[in-house]
Amino acid sequence: MGSTMALLRALLRTARMAKNTSSLAAGLPADDEVLLDAPDERLGPALVAAGRGAYGPAGELLSATREAAEWENRDRYTIRLAAFALSRGEWFDEWRSAAPHDPDATLVKAELAVCRSWKSPARAELLRQVGPLISAAAESSPRDPVPWRIALDHARGTNAPHTDFEQLWAQAVRRSPHHYGCHVAALQYLSAAWYGSHRECFDFAERAAQDALPGSLIQALPVRAAFAYLTEGGGAAVSRKRLDAAADLAVALSAEYADGDPWPAEVRNLLTYVLIRLERWEDALEQLRRIGPYATSFPWDRVSGDPLGQFLELRDGIRLQVASDRPLKARNRDLPYPQSEHDGRTPSGDH
Repeated sequence: MGSTMALLRALLRTARMAKNTSSLAAGLPADDEVLLDAPDERLGPALVAAGRGAYGPAGELLSATREAAEWENRDRYTIRLAAFALSRGEWFDEWRSAAPHDPDATLVKAELAVCRSWKSPARAELLRQVGPLISAAAESSPRDPVPWRIALDHARGTNAPHTDFEQLWAQAVRRSPHHYGCHVAALQYLSAAWYGSHRECFDFAERAAQDALPGSLIQALPVRAAFAYLTEGGGAAVSRKRLDAAADLAVALSAEYADGDPWPAEVRNLLTYVLIRLERWEDALEQLRRIGPYATSFPWDRVSGDPLGQFLELRDGIRLQVASDRPLKARNRDLPYPQSEHDGRTPSGDH
């Protein structure tokens, strides 16, 4: 994390020196047009209604995703609704009281319970207590992979052994072999910060990306593995070649979506972070243009308590870096991985 912060601080200093340079904003939305974690056109009305105390639109939204087997949307919406209920829960309490056996409310309840437990110092103990809620969610909607994504998150927090993880993973892929959320949860379990290693993380991510459907966000799993390596450190070194290949695959995936599309926004924000760490400034600027107004908390909340402010400042810094064509002095001092061959250094062997 030290090298991460050194690089980001250097870039932020560069941005602040050029704060009044109007050319930095060329091709990018104005700062006041950038939104953090903006909901899509379906989720937005449900959140507005929930803010007014009405749970009906949220219930209708999740019911529609269940009936149409829109598992990716269902997962995203469940996460966002549970996060909203975490801070403003009156609407959700009414929903549970009015429909205690509703499979959609049961799903949100399980996600909400896991979220609350993760925030507690007694995380492992509390998570073990919410196991029955996850089981209830799975039983109430047998085709749904989302309860199994929640179960994978739950397994990570309860120190579940690999055998349990493999059983949960089998249940998840049986319901949806290409479900992005389940793949992300599995990747986190296999990361070096939890119960795997950088090698396991990359191997899993690269296999999944190779088997992914065209345009699937699963193709961004290797860049998530790269992010984990760059931020967690430790363990065996990962070659620059492997990191660049992960970024290249995510760049190609990003190009398959329209600029300013909210669906791949988080992947594009994550990719931008990794490209910054790899000092691939032109590619980072291209992703900023593709992101448009859709900043996401992740990954910027991993390095700042003000993710939107961090995004905006780094955006200016990247623009100036490209315009000035001056690499940061931190290149040879701070990066925790070998440079590529064209930088005049020899990459380490891959693993």
